Amino acid sequence: MRIETKQLKAFILDSNLVKEEELENALKEAIEKNVKFEDILVNKNLISKEALSKLKAYILGIPYVNLEKEIVDPEILKIIPEPIARSNNIIAFRKRGRNLEVAMLDPDDLRTIDFIRKTANLKILPRLTDDESIKSVLKQYQKSLENEFKDLIEQKGEEVKITAPEELTAVPGSAEENLTKAAKELPIIRILDTLLKHAILQRSSDIHIEPQEKEVVVRYRIDGVLRDAMVLPKQVQDGIVARIKVLSKLKLDEHRLPQDGRFKIETGDYKYSIRVSVLPIFDGEKVVMRLLSEDNKGFTLEDIGLSGNSLEWVYENIKKPVGMILITGPTGSGKTTTLYSILEILNTPEVNISTIEDPIEYRMPRINQTQVNPKINLTFSAGLRSLVRQDPDIIMVGEIRDNETASLAINAALTGHLVLTTLHTNSAAGAIPRLLDMEVEPFLLSSTLNIIVAQRLVRRLSEEKIPCKLNQSQIKNLGNYCNLKNLENIFRDEKIIKPEEGIENATFYKPKSGEDYSEGYRGRIGIFEVLRVSEVIKEMVVKNATSDNIQDQAQKEGMTLMIEDGLVKAARGFTTIEEVLRVITE
Repeated sequence: MRIETKQLKAFILDSNLVKEEELENALKEAIEKNVKFEDILVNKNLISKEALSKLKAYILGIPYVNLEKEIVDPEILKIIPEPIARSNNIIAFRKRGRNLEVAMLDPDDLRTIDFIRKTANLKILPRLTDDESIKSVLKQYQKSLENEFKDLIEQKGEEVKITAPEELTAVPGSAEENLTKAAKELPIIRILDTLLKHAILQRSSDIHIEPQEKEVVVRYRIDGVLRDAMVLPKQVQDGIVARIKVLSKLKLDEHRLPQDGRFKIETGDYKYSIRVSVLPIFDGEKVVMRLLSEDNKGFTLEDIGLSGNSLEWVYENIKKPVGMILITGPTGSGKTTTLYSILEILNTPEVNISTIEDPIEYRMPRINQTQVNPKINLTFSAGLRSLVRQDPDIIMVGEIRDNETASLAINAALTGHLVLTTLHTNSAAGAIPRLLDMEVEPFLLSSTLNIIVAQRLVRRLSEEKIPCKLNQSQIKNLGNYCNLKNLENIFRDEKIIKPEEGIENATFYKPKSGEDYSEGYRGRIGIFEVLRVSEVIKEMVVKNATSDNIQDQAQKEGMTLMIEDGLVKAARGFTTIEEVLRVITE
C-alpha cells in the first residue's frame, strides 16, 4: 500500500515530531515546487531520514531495519544480483531456513519481490529501510568484486606465461598458435570477464586497455569522463588482447594495422554488445571497447532532456512526411541516442523505415538497419543510393561525412522522404554553412531542412547536492558566456526567479561527494538548442547568410541557446554550472 500525504502528515503530528505550522509550510512548498512532501521535510532538517523511515514502517505495519553497520554474508548477498539490487534498491540480508529477509525502500514493489521469490525459490519477507542502509550494503558487492580481481592478479604471474612478440615472430607459423593458446588460458578469460563485469556495474560506456612500458592501464569512461580503474601486470597484455581478438573474430597475428570488430556477452542479469577497436601503439596494441546495452528500453525525448518549446518543435517537425531533421554535435554528444529516440516514436506498422549506419549501435525491431562496410564499397553514399529504391517512408543516415552523401540526403528529402541524419558542428546555426561548404545548393537546402537540433551531454547531479547562490564575481564570469539579460528573462519565463528578481536570486547546486559517487554525479542528461527553419531563415539560407546572422534571427523567433538550456537545467538541480561550461567550451 502507498502512504498518502495526508496520512503521513497526521502521523507526524500525532508523534509530535514536527510542529503543525512547519508541516503546513513544507506541504505548501512541496506543491509549489512539485516535489515530494517528505523530501522537503528531510531537506529542511525538520525530520531525519531514519525517523521518517521508521514512521513509514509503523504506518505500513512492516518491520524497519538499519543495516548501516551490518556485514552481510556474501552468499546471502549474492541471492539478489547486484544490478537488480542497485536498480530496485533491494538487499537480501538474512536467511533463516526457507525465509529470506530483504530490505527495501519501496515495500510496495511487488513485481521485484515476486521475481526474487521465483528465482531464489524462497519465501520473501520484506523489511523497510533507508537510503544509507542500502548504500552501505551495496558497497559490500563492490568490495567482493575488488577482492575477486585482486586474487586473479596475484595468480597471473605464475599461471600465465606468454611469449614476447619478438620471440613469437621468430618461429615461422607459431605466432597465431601461441596467441590462440594464450587467449584460452583460464586466468586470462577470468581477467577479461572481470574487467567487463566491473565496467558494466560501474555503468561505463567504454573500456580503454592501454599498454605502457612496464604495465597495462585500464580506464573506464563513466558519465563521459575517463577514470583510471586498475593496473594490470605487463605479462598479461598479449593474452588479453588475443582473447579480445578471438571473441571479435579479428586476425590474431596482425599487430601492425588497426582492426575493428564486435562480440556479445549475455548473463541472466544483462546483455551487452561490445564494439572493439584495436590500434597499434609504441608499447603494444591499445584496445577500446564500447559497451552497448541491449536491455535498454528506448528513451523518450523527455528522458534525454528536451523540454518546453524545443520539445514541441521537435514533435511538430517529426510528424512532417518529408524534409530533413538534422542532429549536430561533436563525437560522444548523444546524437545517435536522439536519433533512436525519434525513430522509436516514428516506428509504426504504417511506415517503412530504413537506416544506413556506422556502426549499428542498437538493434530496433521492424527497422531495416544496414551496416556501412568500406571494404566492399558499401559507404554511406552507396548505401543511401540503394535505400531510396527500397520504397522507404523514413530514412536515417548515421552521419553526413562528404559532399556525395549530403547531396543524396538532400535529394531523398526532396523526393518525398523524411530524412534523419547527423553532422559534426558546434551549434545548430553552424550546420547550414557546413552543408553549403559541402556544395549543397542553397535553394535545395532551404527547401528541405525542417529543423536542426544541436546538443551536448552533461553529468547529472546525484540526489544529494548542495544548494548555492552566485556572487557578483561568478555572475560577471557567467556574462562572458551568455547574455545575462536574456538569461534572466528565460529564468522568469521558467518561474525559476520572480519577475522582480535577478540572477543573484536563482538557486544553483554543487555536487556533494560521497563514497558511492565520488564526484557527486550519476548519469547524464542532454542540453539542447533547437533551430526551426522558418520562412525568414529559408530566405537567409538562399542569400548565404552567416551562421551568426542565422542564430540571431532564430533567437528572435524564440530559440533557446544551448548554454541557456544548460543553465536552466543547472537552476533546476539537474546539473551544475561548471558542467555546462565544461561541455560548451570543450
